[in-house]
Amino acid sequence: MKSNFYRFLIGLSRRCGQGIVRVLTWGIATGYFLFFPGRLAVSLRFYQAVFPERGRLYHGWCSWKQYHSFSRNFLDRLVLTDEMSPAHTHEGWENLEDVVDGGTGGIILMSHVGNWEVASHLLKIRGRDNPRMKLLLYLGEKHQEQIERTQKESLVRSGVKIIAVGQDGGSQADLVEGIKFLKEGGLVSLTGDRLWHPGQRSVAVRFFGHEAFIPETPFVFALLSGMPLFIFFTYRIGQQACHFQALPPEYVTAPDRRGRKEAIRKAAQFYADRLEEVVRQHPWEWFHFEPFIGKRIDP
Repeated sequence: MKSNFYRFLIGLSRRCGQGIVRVLTWGIATGYFLFFPGRLAVSLRFYQAVFPERGRLYHGWCSWKQYHSFSRNFLDRLVLTDEMSPAHTHEGWENLEDVVDGGTGGIILMSHVGNWEVASHLLKIRGRDNPRMKLLLYLGEKHQEQIERTQKESLVRSGVKIIAVGQDGGSQADLVEGIKFLKEGGLVSLTGDRLWHPGQRSVAVRFFGHEAFIPETPFVFALLSGMPLFIFFTYRIGQQACHFQALPPEYVTAPDRRGRKEAIRKAAQFYADRLEEVVRQHPWEWFHFEPFIGKRIDP
């Protein structure tokens, strides 16, 4: 979808209300479900792993729900563009406030459960009365995805600092800037369940009885900086309401240099286990449309 079409939907929403846009996005989601078998196969395989005891028809129904949940997710973005915010509840906000007020900073580990853009805006909304609340967001820069670019511009206007990491994995300067931001007491957010490029350093984890690979960088950040790591989720709890959850802080520590690899592996598996729990509870809020589930490792 092109940027001008995205702006067309924004204008249509303003003039005619979200009802007409809801019908249009439902049709687009249905089209993707019916006419893009390669992408659908990714969803089917994922739900086969989540619900191995169910049949293929059920997995297809799950994929249908996923696609149309994503279309509602798109409507939330239009609301944000209109300088509004969806109704929301929160859990664990005090965990973030404690480190911000203490001036120590922290690492927020997001995922593709729910909407990362809504999550970032809600973090800014909750923290707008606290001048110490600063947020830096690392995002993968996808070429030719102009809607993503429009969304990033909206986040920048709301006060979120963004570092876009290209297909080459970014530069050392990007990492140094993140460490500096942490030491200044800011919150640095990274995606925990998606690799930005094939050569990116990763960690193998068990996820729904299968092998999956997730980025190593968030856990290296936590290990080298000594900063707390917060696993963060946001998901829909109603037609136009969402809930965000910040789990208690985790620290990635190692007794010596030789123990770093195992410390990172344990922290990555802890995150994967929490992600699996949330996906079980909200299976149609999983908006990861690229291959993620690998070979089966559980009998």
